[in-house]
Amino acid sequence: MNFGFTEEQELLRKTARDFLADHAPMKTVREVMESGAGNAPALWRQLAELGWTGLHVPERFGGADLGVVELAIVLEELGRCLAPVPFLPTVIAADLLLELGSEAQQRAWLSRIASGEVVATLALTEGGASPDPGSTRLLAARAGDGFSLTGRKLFVPDAAVADLLLVVARTSGEGERGLGVFAVPAASPGVEIAPMKSMDLLRPLAEVRFEDVSLPASALLGGRTDAHEGLRASLDRALAMICAEMVGGAEQCLEDSVAYAKERVQFGKPIGVNQAIKHKCADMLFEVESARSLTYYAAWAARERAPEAPMAAAMAKAYVSDAYRHVAGENIQIHGGVGFTWEYDCHLYFKRAKSDECWLGDGAHHRERVAGMLPL
Repeated sequence: MNFGFTEEQELLRKTARDFLADHAPMKTVREVMESGAGNAPALWRQLAELGWTGLHVPERFGGADLGVVELAIVLEELGRCLAPVPFLPTVIAADLLLELGSEAQQRAWLSRIASGEVVATLALTEGGASPDPGSTRLLAARAGDGFSLTGRKLFVPDAAVADLLLVVARTSGEGERGLGVFAVPAASPGVEIAPMKSMDLLRPLAEVRFEDVSLPASALLGGRTDAHEGLRASLDRALAMICAEMVGGAEQCLEDSVAYAKERVQFGKPIGVNQAIKHKCADMLFEVESARSLTYYAAWAARERAPEAPMAAAMAKAYVSDAYRHVAGENIQIHGGVGFTWEYDCHLYFKRAKSDECWLGDGAHHRERVAGMLPL
């Protein structure tokens, strides 16, 4: 097995980094955040023109037909600069459409996602904030030839700008059995989207309420009223995608810490000469590189649909969640007093670390998943 990146993948990384350095500098990111918008439509259109929104969409729907590894490369670069675009929720939703959708459903939505015309997101979490699909209570009741949705979803990322909501709902049974995923246009009658307060101002969250929302039978992805296996497989790929974004952010925190340690002078010498600072940076480097290895292994396993893919995804999310939070916290500590100020970027990465840590389960949740998969 070749654990290195191909020339094409390295070119994709360089292209992404150069583009984002020019079009998503921190000055632009802060302007978007302080405006309260949370998203930059112009940047989103540029990403679509580059083909990033259709990176893993099949060619027959206008995409590039690449894999999870290439997607992870772009997500890592987006995470480095905290790009204010709904890219991650949209590609997670596109992957779910690819996993569960019928040909007609994929044709209806994927070409529009690939072109950047449609922003999509996954509505999974409910009261109690459990990332486990088995805790779903939102009911999809039979109504004539279709369904009626009643309930609510919480902490839905970028729902306020989404055109399409992929909603996990219960059609019957309990636990992970009897779950279906519905493609719900955000403008559907009975759908109400209310902003929620969020620590990370660059990833707005929302509560989505469904009040007797009428849906045709064609809204149920693949016509599957028991889609838990496909849903779980897609969520494991989503974990690898989230981890890739976290790796990019953690690497930027490390680079910022090293740069500050070289330029900050105390008692006539840079603080980087002190053993305490050197040890912090060395530990951060170890965590970043370990996080990268776990993430890209999880992405590779997901692409190959390897038997160990669920385990790899859970291990990556468990480790990378803790690593990014720790590295972002150490970045603040190395910057000292100014690390806590609004003018420095340290707090932005720390907030993103906490946001990504909670998304689809934190380290404790996934360590418990790993323990459950082990043959003990």
